[in-house]
Amino acid sequence: MFEGQSLKGLGRHRMASLGLGRTFQNVALFRNMSVRDNVLVGAHHLGRSGFIANALRLPVVRREDVQAFARLRDLLELLDLNDVSERPAGSLPFGTQKRVELARALIGAPKLLMLDEPAGGLNHGEVDGLAELLRRIRAHFDLSILLVEHHMNLVMRVSDKVVALEFGLKIADGTPDEVRNEPEVIRAYLGETHEEQHAGVA
Repeated sequence: MFEGQSLKGLGRHRMASLGLGRTFQNVALFRNMSVRDNVLVGAHHLGRSGFIANALRLPVVRREDVQAFARLRDLLELLDLNDVSERPAGSLPFGTQKRVELARALIGAPKLLMLDEPAGGLNHGEVDGLAELLRRIRAHFDLSILLVEHHMNLVMRVSDKVVALEFGLKIADGTPDEVRNEPEVIRAYLGETHEEQHAGVA
């Protein structure tokens, strides 16, 4: 359910128009297209003009283009992509490609942004940068973020609420501090309690 509407059986192409945006665990960009064009693809569902209007370049199409390019400029600035906007997405470092994918999801003006393991494959410095970027995105846009992530340090730094799962079953939910100190979470993610861990080290 999303905003009272069932998503069961709903075509994937309809999700974006409902206000759902997402990134993928494995980067899914058009590698030979420029960063700019990759991001603009994410705005496609916002257009209301049809095929004929586009073919004739009617005023409504030009207005939609102006709006899309305004959002594009904002996102390229926010995600520090201006310098690479004309480069093929596939030629960029992995961390930069992840920001391109974020921009593509955000240009569609989602109400809920779903991120599937965005820290996967990033080094320590890039994870720190991602944490800061997620804070900027939340401050800049009126949206919620659903973060699925194994990088516990990132989760605890950026989340208001954390739900911990073990083999698909919920073992804890609450604030980061509440979940961090939950015995079941300590057992599942560390394999032992803090006391046992310290005794083993000693």
